[in-house]
Amino acid sequence: MPSTTSSYGPATRDRLLDAVVGRPGEIDVVVASLMAGRHLLLEGPPGTGKSTMLRAVADAAETPFEFVEGNAELTPARFIGHFDPARILDAGYSPDVWIDGPLARALRDGALLYVEEINRIPEETLNVLVTVMSEGDLTVPRLGRIEAHPGFRLVAAMNPFDVVGTARISGALSDRMCRIAMGYQDDAEELEIVEGRAIAPDGRPAGTRMLRRRAVATVRATREHGEIRVGSSVRGAIDLCLLADALSELRRTPVEDDQLGRDAAVAALSGRIQLHDLGGRSAEDIVTELWDATAAMAPEEEDDAAESGDPGGDEDGSGAGADDPSAGKAPAPRPGANPTPNGS
Repeated sequence: MPSTTSSYGPATRDRLLDAVVGRPGEIDVVVASLMAGRHLLLEGPPGTGKSTMLRAVADAAETPFEFVEGNAELTPARFIGHFDPARILDAGYSPDVWIDGPLARALRDGALLYVEEINRIPEETLNVLVTVMSEGDLTVPRLGRIEAHPGFRLVAAMNPFDVVGTARISGALSDRMCRIAMGYQDDAEELEIVEGRAIAPDGRPAGTRMLRRRAVATVRATREHGEIRVGSSVRGAIDLCLLADALSELRRTPVEDDQLGRDAAVAALSGRIQLHDLGGRSAEDIVTELWDATAAMAPEEEDDAAESGDPGGDEDGSGAGADDPSAGKAPAPRPGANPTPNGS
């Protein structure tokens, strides 16, 4: 049975559904696992919202949150804690000179401990977690036993496609964690993420709705292209929109200009994708091809021009007439917009 002291429950789930774009199934399993006192491994490529979800979980459950970035320099002393060398000579190895690391703090406070990129952490450091997850405590030489607060939970994350500087997770660790695979969200959800995070300095969404749609479509195409081994996450679409918006201001060119969008796409995505070794083309060529392919996207019912402040909406500037599909009117063309091949 789930612990009655757990901070996680239906209210946490409801708040998460409001805070996280999509992922209702993953949210249910995450919250249920934490309710049941289980530890978790979130596995998925970058940009699938693993960190975002876990921070939202801690906020929704109003529980302490400890974040650990996994890397080769994370020694047991940095992870668990250490005695202050400057004070040992005066006070000896006493609890007064001990400094908690993130693991010790999480155990004492009953925190949600989020370990990012767990497969980058040295094995000797990871072995510490085996006892913590099995016995619910940690024994430190010269300090004693640190017992886990009932609210303590460990959630780790890893990218299974990254093979540089990583190692396999041992069976001892895997056997003590539930696993949730997190893939990319669908196109509508990724568009919602871009519109919420690609925000220009003046507080408006960067670019136009069509630019954001093309950015998402280009990014999603990088994950299916035959010459690309690893595609871009939604972060690439966010950066593409922000770059295009800034370039538009810098060049005094409409943000819909194709060359402007092409330049933004190459800068935002060419470094994010990983090509197959035997491919003959450059990342810049492939990104250009994918961006150009989105020029044929059909416009949506709503009018991008009204969103960007273009004349053509209602007299009050709200653009309600153009945005209302029931009005039965085609969107007015934007100044400087490139027409699609079908003339729409």
